[in-house]
Amino acid sequence: MSGGAATVLVVDDSRTKRYLLVSWLTRAGFKTIEAENGAEALALVENDHIDLVVLDVRLPDMSGFEVCERIKEAHPVTPVIHVSAHAVDVGDRAQGLTRGADAYLAEPIEPEELVATAHAVLRYYQARRRAELLAERLAALADATVQMHAAANVVRLLEAAAAGAARIFRSPAAVIAETFDGDYLAAAAAGPDAPARVTPWTVDGTGAPIGATVRVDEPGNWRLVDWPEGDTVTVAAARLREDRAPLYVVVPTATQTVRTPVLVQLAQAVASAVEAQRSFDQEHRIAVTLQRSLLPRRLPEVAGLDLAVRYEPASAQTEVGGDFYELVMLDGRLLVAVGDVAGHSLHAATVMAELRHAVRAYAVEGHQPGVILDRVNELMRTLLPNEQATLCLLLLHPGSGLVRLASAGHLPALISRDGRVEFVQHAAPLLGVRAPRPPDLEFVLPAGATLVLYTDGLIERRDTTIDDGLAALSAVATRVDDDLDQFCQRLLVELAPPEIHDDVAVVAVRRR
Repeated sequence: MSGGAATVLVVDDSRTKRYLLVSWLTRAGFKTIEAENGAEALALVENDHIDLVVLDVRLPDMSGFEVCERIKEAHPVTPVIHVSAHAVDVGDRAQGLTRGADAYLAEPIEPEELVATAHAVLRYYQARRRAELLAERLAALADATVQMHAAANVVRLLEAAAAGAARIFRSPAAVIAETFDGDYLAAAAAGPDAPARVTPWTVDGTGAPIGATVRVDEPGNWRLVDWPEGDTVTVAAARLREDRAPLYVVVPTATQTVRTPVLVQLAQAVASAVEAQRSFDQEHRIAVTLQRSLLPRRLPEVAGLDLAVRYEPASAQTEVGGDFYELVMLDGRLLVAVGDVAGHSLHAATVMAELRHAVRAYAVEGHQPGVILDRVNELMRTLLPNEQATLCLLLLHPGSGLVRLASAGHLPALISRDGRVEFVQHAAPLLGVRAPRPPDLEFVLPAGATLVLYTDGLIERRDTTIDDGLAALSAVATRVDDDLDQFCQRLLVELAPPEIHDDVAVVAVRRR
């Protein structure tokens, strides 16, 4: 039943009887409309808002039982009261109730009996509608909560929250929250089937208490969507901690019930999901900062060579990985290394740091690439027996271009020159495995050629093979930009996915 008096449809082919029924119901405070046959009644129920139908059993075009059945098929929550001057035996009463009627009154009908019966069935259906609405909203709230916690970042989380709020209340909705960086973002959906859109927003949360509060506000203070005309908005604010800004969920006031239980639960669910995302973002940033601190801080300047590096950590929803690189001059030769420790975790990043420093230490001792790998492998098997890693290591003489390379299960290096690309294959077991290794590979990097080393995050995809990834890399690397930094960036843009699920390291060396 909508706000105000309930609307009752009185259906009877007798004008006198309709007059009496309408008079009694009108004096009792109901709004009434009339129909004199079944077809007219069905049309009114379909096109108008009807809260209750008072229906004669015998009509000129069809039985009241059939009319009741058709009303209930189309509108199960519309109550029907049968009235009859003829069918008064037990069988007829039972048939009327069995076929959907909520009450059966036989003449002579007293006015008080009709009004009391009308109030009784309306109370039942109002309670039923409230219960069904609450159940429907709670189910939608559960779905929205799952989607929020599955979101990859705070922007996706707010989109899921706003879209979920619009579906829960079947109305426009907006969600506003503070990000990890201290900026407010607002996500708004114009309706239950509309996509949520995120935009920067400003709101003053000063003085908001811990917990959840609800207030009614003017729509003009929240110009994020087109709110319904003539209605205010209800704003639920949730604040979990003193050092956190409040989060807001805004919906039209007409959608709310007493005590706004679902709106409050939604605001608290969004606040909890945002807090979890903030904590994860903070932990991830700390891990990425530590990971970057373990990598070279600057590239050496080497006469006759151009050097460039790109390192991109995995997207925020993924743990840090163990990718690393090294470029350092040792006794007139450039040491270049790219490696990848198995796994994605802070532990993998710390293992990466140990391997990088071991490579540097053994290289400083003057060993050739293959010997360095042998010693790093023994170190891993002794001190890190459960770890595995891949590594490509080379020493380059800038003047002659002579390269001595050794690999441990790593992807092949790439050489690009004059529009032609070739891969430097050097099959060997990965680090952490006891197995014989092939001799080092020696070749000359010609003047004008560019050597590229990379980790698997650049080319590996869940829906393609390694060969497909290598072919894509070959196609992109055919052209090397004059600016080597721009070349490395282009490799990432054209090959890496928008959301990187694995760390990516790219090292490019061009011999002038």
